[in-house]
Amino acid sequence: MSTTLPPPVAADPEHDGAAPSPALRLRGVTRVFGAHTALDAVDLEVAAGEVHCVLGENGAGKSTLCNIVFGSLPPTRGEVLLDAEPFAPASPADALARGVAMVHQHFSLVPTLTVEENLLLGRGVRRLRPDRAGLARRLADIDESLGLHVDLAARAGSLSVGARQRVEIVKALLDSPRLLLLDEPTGVLGPDEIDGLLATCRRVAATGTAVVLVTHKLAEVMRVGDRATVLRGGRVVGGGALARDGAPGLTAGDLVGLMVGRDSSTLDPVLAASVGVLEPLPAGGADAEQDAAPASAVRAAPAPDAPDIPAVDAVLAVRGLVVVGDDGARRVDGVDLEVRPGEIVGIAGVEGNGQSELVAALSGAVRPTAGQVLLAGTDVTTAAPRRRTALGLGVVPEDRHHEAEVAGLSVSANLLLGRLHRHRRFGLLDRRSVRAAAEDLARRFDVRAASLEAPMSSLSGGNQQKAVLARELSLDPLRCVVAAQPTRGLDLGAVDAVVGHLRAAAAAGVGVLVVSSELSELLALCDRVHVAYRGALSGPVPTADPGARDRVAHLMTGADA
Repeated sequence: MSTTLPPPVAADPEHDGAAPSPALRLRGVTRVFGAHTALDAVDLEVAAGEVHCVLGENGAGKSTLCNIVFGSLPPTRGEVLLDAEPFAPASPADALARGVAMVHQHFSLVPTLTVEENLLLGRGVRRLRPDRAGLARRLADIDESLGLHVDLAARAGSLSVGARQRVEIVKALLDSPRLLLLDEPTGVLGPDEIDGLLATCRRVAATGTAVVLVTHKLAEVMRVGDRATVLRGGRVVGGGALARDGAPGLTAGDLVGLMVGRDSSTLDPVLAASVGVLEPLPAGGADAEQDAAPASAVRAAPAPDAPDIPAVDAVLAVRGLVVVGDDGARRVDGVDLEVRPGEIVGIAGVEGNGQSELVAALSGAVRPTAGQVLLAGTDVTTAAPRRRTALGLGVVPEDRHHEAEVAGLSVSANLLLGRLHRHRRFGLLDRRSVRAAAEDLARRFDVRAASLEAPMSSLSGGNQQKAVLARELSLDPLRCVVAAQPTRGLDLGAVDAVVGHLRAAAAAGVGVLVVSSELSELLALCDRVHVAYRGALSGPVPTADPGARDRVAHLMTGADA
């Protein structure tokens, strides 16, 4: 059930006859990295008591802006003011001491420490022992207002991506900051958790705190924001008050136009669902047009003159799969699943319901306790990842930074990970062959890099994801691809590219399994959708069914578990 958001409590410019000073003001802020200008003379004002949304495509400068305000980066030029006073924090610790907190897009938790130890880090302990009782009281308050529970005894490295992000959000709220920066905080949260977070943003703003929310979800912007600023290429291209409660202002369509220069009505249904400007009707629904059907559903229909043939054998078949965690709990509990050639199957569900462990078992990173995994008829239940790759299984893991790439290696090396041995000549690496192969993949998958010899870490998030897709989708043979959270944190252009590559793979006869917490994207992209809940899978629900959305949303609550 959705949480009712408290009303906006933005500062009143008529109060006392004069406009109040902004809580945060940026004047001509510029940040240059070598020959690249990440921010170009940015002006921004955020009032106390408002939620100010910052939008833009990947590489627009949103994270750079937040990092400057939080003290992680100094501006090359320009000035930052906090409550009308010059603000130039020497470090994040300095910013925190002055009441500025930030939730980063990428995790900052120490994986070997417990959640409690991570939350106590850097909190200026004034006693012989940490104030664990005080921490517990504050966590109880946050849990009650947010609906985000954290397990203090769990090791951070053992948590799912969603659970780690929840800890990051809680950590930022511990000291009740006067300026709260949130960089894509909802990307790994479920619907109810997102409702709680947005409600908390409003409640925090209602106390007079300025909130800056960086997000690509326009539905979230329109629900929670008072004003918005749009960045493109490091420059402010527009912004202002948002239309809400009948008041004039910017609409979601206006914001899409500012972000990408396109009318929202021209967007592919998956892209529209990705940014929250459309809740797409399932293909084949009562009011659905034929051309609104997902490409996968249209593609899967047999030609009119095709002979009757029996059902195609599944390219990926899972039978009674069980994965038990270190604590003895069943993370994957008797899962049955089939993916056939040429179809796209989705797995929906709130993070932490066994999706990560299921993907790990399919990839070979984790050995299941029981059950069977068949790839094109071959039993690979206990096979190593290399064997599965050789049989045609491509895997795009949810955490590409730690599981799919080596940040310090070159882009070309990352594009060819696992197959560099094919480019040896007389026992030595043939660099010309490596370069030619990498250039071909970069061209085919539109991986944009200043140089293919630059480190992988130098690429934007979207280009890193395209590089991972290029490697996995260029396997020979390629029979099935498992993609976990493939569009997470990506801008519209990158989402468009990722979706296009997955559709093209399915059109070529590859079975595609997509695991995502983005229900609207799955309904627009997939032929069938399962739902993960407490380690088990329910469904599948055909997306062509008129009531598919309601059925899947119902299953996500665990009502039928």
